[in-house]
Amino acid sequence: MDGETPFESTIIDCESTHSPLKVPSIPSFVYSPGYQRVPSLQVTETENLDNRRTTGDGPTYDTDDETGRSVEGLAISSIDFASSRPISRAPSKSNSLGNPLATVGSLSETNVPLDIDLEDNGSLHNAYKPSRSPSFVSSIHEPYETVPDTERLYPTTPATTTSSCAQERWGPSLTCRSRRDIKRGRWHWLSITILTLAIYSTSFSAVWLVVAALKPRYGGFINTTSGRLSPINASTLTAAFAKTIELSFVTVFVAFLGQVLSRRALVVRSKGITIAEMSTRHWVTQPGMMLTNLDSVKFAGNTPLGILSLVAVIVAVLYTTASDTLDAPKLKLGRFEDRMLYGRVATSFANASYTEGSCQTPITKAIDPNHSAESCIEIQYSGQAFHNLNQYLGAWATTADSNNRSADLQHRPLPMAMLYDNTTIQGSWISTNQSMEAVSEKFGRIINNVTMAMPHSGVFGASQLPQNGILQPQDFSGLGQFFIGASVPSPAVNVLCAAMSGAEISPLVYETWPEAKTHPFNASSWPSDYNLPRAPDWLNSTVVDDIFEFGEKYSRQPPIFPRFPLEYNTILNTTLEYVDALYVLAASSLDQYMLCSLSVSLTPNCSTWYNSSISGGVMWSHCEDPSDLLAYSKSHSNATNGFREKDWVAAAFYWAVTVDLNGGISDSDDSTARLLTQLMPTSSSLDPALPSIAEALAVMAGPTLLTGSMDSPFVHFFNYTAEDNVFNHPVFQQFPATLAYQDYASGGNQAWQGVFYIVLAFAFVLNLLCLGYFIWFGDLVNDFTEPQNLFALAVNSPQSQQLAGSCGGGPEGKELRATWFIDVKNEHCFIKDGDSENEPLLESSYSRSEFTYKDSPISRSHSELSRQRNSIL
Repeated sequence: MDGETPFESTIIDCESTHSPLKVPSIPSFVYSPGYQRVPSLQVTETENLDNRRTTGDGPTYDTDDETGRSVEGLAISSIDFASSRPISRAPSKSNSLGNPLATVGSLSETNVPLDIDLEDNGSLHNAYKPSRSPSFVSSIHEPYETVPDTERLYPTTPATTTSSCAQERWGPSLTCRSRRDIKRGRWHWLSITILTLAIYSTSFSAVWLVVAALKPRYGGFINTTSGRLSPINASTLTAAFAKTIELSFVTVFVAFLGQVLSRRALVVRSKGITIAEMSTRHWVTQPGMMLTNLDSVKFAGNTPLGILSLVAVIVAVLYTTASDTLDAPKLKLGRFEDRMLYGRVATSFANASYTEGSCQTPITKAIDPNHSAESCIEIQYSGQAFHNLNQYLGAWATTADSNNRSADLQHRPLPMAMLYDNTTIQGSWISTNQSMEAVSEKFGRIINNVTMAMPHSGVFGASQLPQNGILQPQDFSGLGQFFIGASVPSPAVNVLCAAMSGAEISPLVYETWPEAKTHPFNASSWPSDYNLPRAPDWLNSTVVDDIFEFGEKYSRQPPIFPRFPLEYNTILNTTLEYVDALYVLAASSLDQYMLCSLSVSLTPNCSTWYNSSISGGVMWSHCEDPSDLLAYSKSHSNATNGFREKDWVAAAFYWAVTVDLNGGISDSDDSTARLLTQLMPTSSSLDPALPSIAEALAVMAGPTLLTGSMDSPFVHFFNYTAEDNVFNHPVFQQFPATLAYQDYASGGNQAWQGVFYIVLAFAFVLNLLCLGYFIWFGDLVNDFTEPQNLFALAVNSPQSQQLAGSCGGGPEGKELRATWFIDVKNEHCFIKDGDSENEPLLESSYSRSEFTYKDSPISRSHSELSRQRNSIL
């Protein structure tokens, strides 16, 4: 306009002295703590008033001047535009604008909430200051009052400056004094909280490591029936504790990182901190960020603190997995432990009266006083014997089909039986040191001699006794199992068969005796109505006396058969007085007979093993193994072998009758006898494709061994006194055993899982390091690496050439390893460039400050911390 002085500007060097303000120009904004940070812009030296745009709310200004230079940039501003008001202008003086804060409004293309009064000549009439003291200014919307001090608002600096010039003018403002000390004492709540978490994390990580190493077994403490803790709850508690250890570890380690970096940034002689090192806290809390910030990993990963952080990342990611693998209770089969177990003893071995009395039947003695028990035990023997024989023949059929045939008894199918319908019994062929060929050649006839050992069935009952405390499979929802190895004698049956002709066997057949002519044989009255020779009459001698040890020489009376059996029939010796064996005479054809003796003894050369699981049990005998430390002979060296148990003959008679071994007395032609006679060997060696008659008889006699050993002593003798050797109340007898049971225990199930011990060990070591650090220093420094603290520190700090150009896309490359420090001047904390070239500029600005607070708490804390020795971290 005519008559008005246009705006002018004067370019003044940064080092020039103050000069009178001739014509005000719009100054560039220079940040000082206590004011709002706005875009770091440069405004043209002469404002073209035609660039103004008028809106309904007031005038604004374009961001491009007439020279075409763009004035744009990024910055932080917290101006409340919602409460903005139009700029107050004189009607005819609207082209004079000198307040630097008005630039804020023009740059943000909004109305600036300031009232500016301009003189008629277009120059600024008054400078402004807040109506309250500077220390209470919190917003640019505070009311202002005019003062004549124009130099405080417009220092003698040019509108266009260099960055170094801006740095030189930067200084700590009185309006940004720190409200709190940078250090918190040992008894501050935060210090106590961090220390408590460190103690908790260290203690429980040590416990978790010890538990994983010792692999404790929880036995009855954890099970589904009588345990104090169910498996589900135990797993849940373990996972919960592991998670708390993991969370507390992450919290403590992040606090440790913050303390190390913050203290290092405050120490004058330290190496400072880098942005890459500050990002290590995010590695631990957000491990995935390592993949998106590879430069940080590159620059900080090879530092001591970076290495610790990488280890902490491994712990944070895998700790719960390691705990589930090595600490969480899981079903495991433990090692074998030598123990003394208790077994129930109620009678002697193979006691017929006890066996009959223990048979369960609804036909009581009141219904059948004489034969109820006898009928029960015969049915039991019959069912078990035929079942065992059927299973054994099935195994032979499988062997024959697979061409896995052998004439060696040790490699032929093993004998088998059943106990309580849920336990499979597997016997052993013993005394196999002499071959059938050698024995047959020795006696000049076919000799079929086998000995079968069965496990001691009393071990089954011992495994159920509460006194032994063995957890059963049902205690673990059917998933448990256990193994017992018992050093007890095993019942064994010897079946000795010799081929004989009719003439050779005739001395033992009543029909050939002279008495038969006067008192002919009658099956219905045999043998009670016949005057048969009694001991000590040794009867007639035979060609097989040395084979069966008959006669006075062996003090053994031979059997007496009433008649010759017909073809494919068998006859049983029923004269049981003073005999220690059961004898069977079988006929395969006319004049082809085979005499078999069955005798039972307790062998000390075996041990009994039992495995119980949800699918049932398996019991077997382990015999004639020199390395078997559980063999009964190892614990009882004086035990005899081959001593015949006479009581078994009376008990076995019921078995022999019920399987119809005496059917030939009446020419019954039953299938059992036919099968047995078809298995009679025809040569001096075993048939690789068929079992022998001795093997079949032994398998059929198996139930008598199992029933006879039930509730019998666990030694080879009976050293009790009781009527009929039957106790009214059972007693308990100890026997040596080894036990391995499956219960809930800690530790891995596979060898490769041992790698997780490294995770648990690292967790404990890092926790111990952090705990020692916090105990050593006691107090805490404000963690300047926390985002909120770092943000407050950054916006109150000067610019730096080290990060020039990173305001939009963030630091990258070498900028991540630029060093930084934290300094305190006049109770103001700020980030200081680690570049020594910028140090004099900052110091010169502080030297011009009018105020110092050397005795304030924050100054004392900073002075104390800055003089500390540099840490290796």
